[in-house]
Amino acid sequence: MKNIRVFFISLFLSAAASAIAGPPAFEAQPTPTPAEANHRDLFDYEMDYTFNSNFYDDHGKFGNGESLYNDFSYAHRFLIKGNWYFRAGVEYERFDFGGTDNGLPDHLQTVHALLALEYVVHDHAGMSLEIDPGPYFQNSITSDTFDIPTKAFVTFPLKKDKIFAVIGVGFAIYQNPIVSPGGGLIWLFTDKFRLEGVFPKPALVYNPSDDWEFRLYGNLFYESYRTDDVITPERKLQVHNAVVQYSEDRAGLQASYSGFKPFEITLGGGVTVRRDFDFFRAEASAKTRPAPFVKVEIEAKF
Repeated sequence: MKNIRVFFISLFLSAAASAIAGPPAFEAQPTPTPAEANHRDLFDYEMDYTFNSNFYDDHGKFGNGESLYNDFSYAHRFLIKGNWYFRAGVEYERFDFGGTDNGLPDHLQTVHALLALEYVVHDHAGMSLEIDPGPYFQNSITSDTFDIPTKAFVTFPLKKDKIFAVIGVGFAIYQNPIVSPGGGLIWLFTDKFRLEGVFPKPALVYNPSDDWEFRLYGNLFYESYRTDDVITPERKLQVHNAVVQYSEDRAGLQASYSGFKPFEITLGGGVTVRRDFDFFRAEASAKTRPAPFVKVEIEAKF
């Protein structure tokens, strides 16, 4: 992957020249009808660039690497009844990797459906069951690249209008483990300040006004893909048609501004603590050291 750094920095700086956008403050308001409260068409584009860092390796076999993540999604909500919706759409995700030519995948990608049954209030899902069926692959789409990642969660109050519990679970054929738990607590300290202590994306959120949001957050991203030929200097990492669980664990700060309806533009950055190519079935992996990252996200709701 050539010139990845130049490409990303140019795009990031051009985005920084415009205003930043984000969701309105979380405030209790009179309950409108579903048509008034919840948007139907949802668009999101996100790009994250993690700078170069070395792999954990005593003998220099893997060298160094950088990553560029692009994610585009569109979905439409179909009203069932009351606050119940069926959401259907499509998502394309892609990682591109630069750095040392060490035999690891230079990109991983997926294009999959978004299918969900949700209970939605003020554009926030309090309960959801979602499946994302499609191929998760490196270059070639075959029958064994198909997966059906599934996630479900439910939110319920522990203290009225103050503290909420979230219980969730995730499933995928090619992930390790196949079933994994999630969840946590949402604590509304004030109308402008809250803790979203929900894994895998915990955050501390401050809304000084309806248009501005500041978020100190973590993101534990894990997704599995079917690779082609992976021939590295490490003997244990010479595999064919293998599954890799790629992960990026990040911590950062982002600022959002929602003054240009219906768009929300977010700029952020921080540290990617670890990137991991985990070929768990071969009992081998390649991990990188920490590196800074920057993020741009554009969201629109109609």
